[in-house]
Amino acid sequence: MPEKSGTIVLMGSGELTATMVEVHKALLRPLGRSASAVFVDTPAGFQLNVDHIYRKAAEYFDQRVRHPLNLASFKSAENSDSALAEPAIAVLRSADYALIGPGSPTYALQQWHQSPVPGSMIDLVERGGCLVAASAAALTVGRVTLPVYEIYKVGQPVHWVDGLDLLGHFGFNLAVVPHWNNAEGGNHDTRFCFMGELRMRQLEEMLPGGTAILGLDEHTALIIDLGKSEAAIRGIGRVTLRHQGRERCFHKGDTLSLSLLRGEYDMGEPGSSPATPQKPSDAPPVKEDDLWGAIHALAGEIREALDLHRDGRTGRLILELERTIWGNQPRLDEINEMGAAREVLREVISLMAAEMNQRPASSRDCITPLVEGMIALREQFRAGKEWTAADALRDALSNAGVILTDTSQGTEWSLNGE
Repeated sequence: MPEKSGTIVLMGSGELTATMVEVHKALLRPLGRSASAVFVDTPAGFQLNVDHIYRKAAEYFDQRVRHPLNLASFKSAENSDSALAEPAIAVLRSADYALIGPGSPTYALQQWHQSPVPGSMIDLVERGGCLVAASAAALTVGRVTLPVYEIYKVGQPVHWVDGLDLLGHFGFNLAVVPHWNNAEGGNHDTRFCFMGELRMRQLEEMLPGGTAILGLDEHTALIIDLGKSEAAIRGIGRVTLRHQGRERCFHKGDTLSLSLLRGEYDMGEPGSSPATPQKPSDAPPVKEDDLWGAIHALAGEIREALDLHRDGRTGRLILELERTIWGNQPRLDEINEMGAAREVLREVISLMAAEMNQRPASSRDCITPLVEGMIALREQFRAGKEWTAADALRDALSNAGVILTDTSQGTEWSLNGE
């Protein structure tokens, strides 16, 4: 087992949404402001919009995470022996933080096979860096990988393919399955990364001996800190450890020992699994032609209410958006847009959570910058013997519940006498 160990982060989805802004910040903080963060584009290397995906990621990091994100571009193994790939590998090998996300897991595996990329990822972690594998990339890091597109879209029989087994290098015998709580199917079961319950049961029976399934809810991160020998859950969902028909669920904020993930399983009863999401029945119908207009209009109103810190209105609008989506489920299913509508809902909920997380923890924290600034101004007035102005500032603060006490060490203050 390697002694020098960093962090492996597995995300079920949402790696570039509001949900994960604070997660990225917290992961980068111990690495320092000069840490080199890179985006690996291999899983989407076959897509025509692969460069746009990187630009979106770089913009997200620049504007929301406040940290530059460089590109380690390894789109295809065809160029792996050429000079085009050498700079990308060099960037990855010198990185402190690597993010790998959307695309095709099987395509990524094909390109990385016998390339320097997997070794560079392991080296990154062993050097004390942070590897973030989200969505499609999360599927690749275990002992086996779920070929989602081939089964769900092409219709191939359920099966696993060999994964990179990066986790195996650190003692974890796992198959990682993101989108564990997916509900985009609407009228059919798309939990367990679009597999549904029946297929997932079949897949479990095909697992190599001793391998457990690690299920990651959407907009949820499992942060495996190898140095501390513990894992923490962040985001808005759950992480599920499933082995031989039994499972154990962990919620956001939970911390678990790595020994549990390494095979010391303590499971629940056989056959347990997440319940299928229930649909509310009191949703208002919307005219067919106005449906998407109504959804986007509500989303816009929610963003505006958040910007204005109007919490009551924000909550009412989110409930109205939720009722609108579920009340028009048949129409959304018909045009295959239920997943997109739910993504709008998840995004505004994530924005609300991020907004609340950024707020001061107390009234004192909220007004501290203002009070300290007024105390400093009062000291200037007192130093200039402008007693009337100094007393006016003290009285103004007192009227607002801020009580000043002058001591030999300086001016202290309390809020409402506390």
